[in-house]
Amino acid sequence: MAWIEEIEPQEATDELKEVYEQLTKQRGKVANIMKVHSLNPGAMQKHLDLYMHLMFGKSGLSRADREAIAVAVSAANDCAYCVTHHAEALARYEKDAKISDMLKGLRFLDLPDRTARILSYAVKLTYKPSNVGTTDIDELRDAGLSDRDILDVNLIAAYFNFVNRIALGLGVTFSSDEMTGYKT
Repeated sequence: MAWIEEIEPQEATDELKEVYEQLTKQRGKVANIMKVHSLNPGAMQKHLDLYMHLMFGKSGLSRADREAIAVAVSAANDCAYCVTHHAEALARYEKDAKISDMLKGLRFLDLPDRTARILSYAVKLTYKPSNVGTTDIDELRDAGLSDRDILDVNLIAAYFNFVNRIALGLGVTFSSDEMTGYKT
């Protein structure tokens, strides 16, 4: 439940019903972060399209890289909803539970250099985007990222800043049932 009205999937009609059906087909169920868009199904559809493209589309970034960015950015924003959701997803790709704990605590020193640089950039972009400069981009290149990879890191970090603000600004909540059962 959020702080604004939401339309449940079983009550949906027309465009909203179609978007909910697509969500269920693609992701296995409807997440509360999507349900909060229910008064504006067009925005929900665009949000879903962007999420699917950034998190599952073709990229030089692995699924673990993408989920790690999601966790780090969400931790920087104190967004428990997104940290919990994406730590759960990260656990499917990264079997070392210490990694998730490090990300939640924004401690990157013990991570592989490439991962640490990606996450440091994402968190810097979150905290103080005006401080990001060419040196940060050069560090990512030095870690082996292509310019397309760097763009993807930027887009995913920006996306999770957007989503964190939706969740935090509208009071999106979660339960243990809501956190599990999604397609990977």
